[in-house]
Amino acid sequence: MRILYSHRIQSRDGQSVHVEELIAALRAAGAEVMVVGPGFYEQSGFGGESRLVALARRLLPGMLAEGAELAYNIPAYLRLRRAFRSFRPDIVYERYNLFYLAGALLAARAGIPYFLEVNAPLAAERARFGGLRLVRLARWAERLVWRAADRVYAVTGVLGDSIAREGVPRERLAITPNGIDLAAFPAVPAVPAGREGQSIVLGFTGFVREWHGLDAVITALAAPGADPRLALVIAGDGPARAALEQQAGSLGIAGRVRFTGLVGRADIPALVAGFDIALQPRVVDYASPLKIFEYMAAGRAIIAPDQPNIHEILTHEQNALLFDPEENGAMWRAITRLAGDPDLRARLGAGARATLVSRDYTWAGNARRVLADARLASDLFEKQGRRRR
Repeated sequence: MRILYSHRIQSRDGQSVHVEELIAALRAAGAEVMVVGPGFYEQSGFGGESRLVALARRLLPGMLAEGAELAYNIPAYLRLRRAFRSFRPDIVYERYNLFYLAGALLAARAGIPYFLEVNAPLAAERARFGGLRLVRLARWAERLVWRAADRVYAVTGVLGDSIAREGVPRERLAITPNGIDLAAFPAVPAVPAGREGQSIVLGFTGFVREWHGLDAVITALAAPGADPRLALVIAGDGPARAALEQQAGSLGIAGRVRFTGLVGRADIPALVAGFDIALQPRVVDYASPLKIFEYMAAGRAIIAPDQPNIHEILTHEQNALLFDPEENGAMWRAITRLAGDPDLRARLGAGARATLVSRDYTWAGNARRVLADARLASDLFEKQGRRRR
């Protein structure tokens, strides 16, 4: 099976982890994969981004910047067409990005199946958080690409429902949550924390944004009566880091809050294995947080919001403690409960790891499902004579 993998990612961050892990899993499963994306992406390290793109976003008025995104389809399509002619793929697999139409156009003209991976409803997301100006055009482009796909992989059922409401038939939809390379996370015993005089480590990994709610954790750490054994590790970087560092310093607990900065992928398993309690303070309602699968693979006790997309992965009291995100202090009460109960931490961590294994939340599992779908779609196109090779 030959797969032409198309993307428009400009930075190496959490989304690049998904791209690279799935490509590696597809290749390990026997597929030939040719990747076509922006040139900067191939040259950058983890945490890097295109300076040209960042500068354009700052300097260009909103509508012009979005117009430039649309115009990018011209060189992107030409690169894809050259790749198609040299590689002769069986399918096009694309990571969805707003205003990105090149993969859908290439697949239609070539007469091969078009598979689309959707991680977020980007038109709505950017309209809400990113100052999107060409809202109607963005929503039209999004629906066009979603409906053009022969197979749509949504990372949560919540997101899948949103895609179906835009006119994508249910039979074309598949739910494939994020995953993990289980080999990178060997089974580990519960961290021997909670003994007299020893810290109990709260941990968070990922891009650090204001809406993650880590400021509430720091505030609670400094509150009178808080367990002095509790410490917080924030692994990652982002726009909220400076304010959080300042907050910890002003509250007099800088020594109990450690900021690691960017952490290489190879170092994540050992880092997460050092957490006693792994935190997902907040999450948007359609996401499949990569950090949760890292926490599960490491066998950590997880605290996460009680909401539908999280229910798809975690079960309260079985493999996590879930709290009401609308209830003031609910997350801290869950933290306090786990801090005082090392047996519960061990049970939830073991349950999390067992759930991940039994449900095959792995990149290898996702790759197997994609390849099975690809063979069926490719055979159907052949029988229907839709190929234009």
